[in-house]
Amino acid sequence: MALGSRNWGKHKIDFRETFPIPFFSSKIYYVFLMGRNYRDLKRQERLVSAFALAIFVILLITLSVLMGILVLYLIKSALGINLIEGFSFGIWHWFKGLWE
Repeated sequence: MALGSRNWGKHKIDFRETFPIPFFSSKIYYVFLMGRNYRDLKRQERLVSAFALAIFVILLITLSVLMGILVLYLIKSALGINLIEGFSFGIWHWFKGLWE
């Protein structure tokens, strides 16, 4: 009755399904809900949320910097600029091979 009434809220994403288990007489159900959280977070939940956000921002910045370095390296290689004679990471040859 508590789950069936659904007077407690509406969600943007609401998947509720059941599926049978082979060779058993019972079924399994799953519920996947996603929507805005209107609850007040506890202190520990706020700390975990802040930590997760910090990790996400750090990963995003790291990925952006690495992609920027890769683009600059490809531009340098396309222009034929060699910083160290006779040394190459092989990225330019790999990148050119993608287009051939």
